[in-house]
Amino acid sequence: MPKAEILTIGTELLLGEILDSNAQYLARQLRDAGIDLYWTSTVGDNEARIADAANLALTRSDILICTGGLGPTIDDVTREAISLAINVQLEYREDLWQQIRERFSRFGREPSENNKRQAYIPAGAEVIENPIGSAPAFFVEIKDQVIIALPGVPKEMARLMQDSVLPYLSKKFSISSVIHSRILRTAGVGESLIDEKIADLEKSQNPTLGIAAHPGSVDLRLTAKASSHGEADEMLNNLENSVRERLGDWIFGVDDQTLAEVILEKLVTRNWKLALLEAGLVGTLLNAFGHADKSLFSGEELADIPTVEELPQLAVNFAREAKANVCLAASLHSSDPESELHVAINMPDKIHQYAFPFGGANELGPEWAANQSLSLLRRSLLKTST
Repeated sequence: MPKAEILTIGTELLLGEILDSNAQYLARQLRDAGIDLYWTSTVGDNEARIADAANLALTRSDILICTGGLGPTIDDVTREAISLAINVQLEYREDLWQQIRERFSRFGREPSENNKRQAYIPAGAEVIENPIGSAPAFFVEIKDQVIIALPGVPKEMARLMQDSVLPYLSKKFSISSVIHSRILRTAGVGESLIDEKIADLEKSQNPTLGIAAHPGSVDLRLTAKASSHGEADEMLNNLENSVRERLGDWIFGVDDQTLAEVILEKLVTRNWKLALLEAGLVGTLLNAFGHADKSLFSGEELADIPTVEELPQLAVNFAREAKANVCLAASLHSSDPESELHVAINMPDKIHQYAFPFGGANELGPEWAANQSLSLLRRSLLKTST
């Protein structure tokens, strides 16, 4: 099975001026195509450093996919860098120059002289025609390896990846396997406790199980490689069943499901309305329901932090005012070195109260508090039969 590597090119990426969405997109496309991706890296618009990165990639990977640096300006040096890396000269292609001129003519324009730089590609490279942009892409084979250079414009890159690159890679490397992934989402339970429950499953080589912790939540990534989609899904199903046996209702959702969505589903089935009060969470709790039908919930952000004694009565009063069946009130008391979250949940049968310390960075407190509070609400709904 070939090993792939991604090299994203652009000084703006290194400066943090834009997010590297291309690497994420390419990684998912390679995963779905059954191609192992072991390395991704980013380099600025520097010919020597791009060439060094490409040479390093060729020592460990079969496929190197580069994005960016194919434009007409002086800092677009990917063509030169790849030529340097594989020790060949740039080659002028009259047919590419004609294609570039034709694309400009469709918009009633003439290309400038610097656009002619885009008609040069490494000697021996094959052109990947770009039907929606001016920058021709290309690939060059070095024995059993290949370097693929794609535009940095996300729309162009994605089009060429789908239409040209993936079919080419499938044929060249006779790829017959697929890789499927699934995310199991948990909240309100710590990473260390989850790890303790599933440590032996994390040692599996295929399918694999990985943990990604976030403030107040933990994601479990399940990944399977198989010869067919059906086989991969069956492997994931078996692993998911094992994980669920260990973690039970700590798992609240799968893939892109959010706590807010899961809670709203449970409320809708009961024809209940939710009221939300928050203080000190800078809108994090209310924003979690920003997409929801306003008939399903009411929310208010308090200007002052209530005391732990005041919070339950505030929940009762706001539930009555909003004509809601359930009210979640959460208050985060931020202090150094340890903050504290107070939660009151007014259910139809009783009021639940909780208090939790938080010793993490203050800027992570609101997200942690929102996830912790919503997890408590979800578990309260699970326990209520009315």
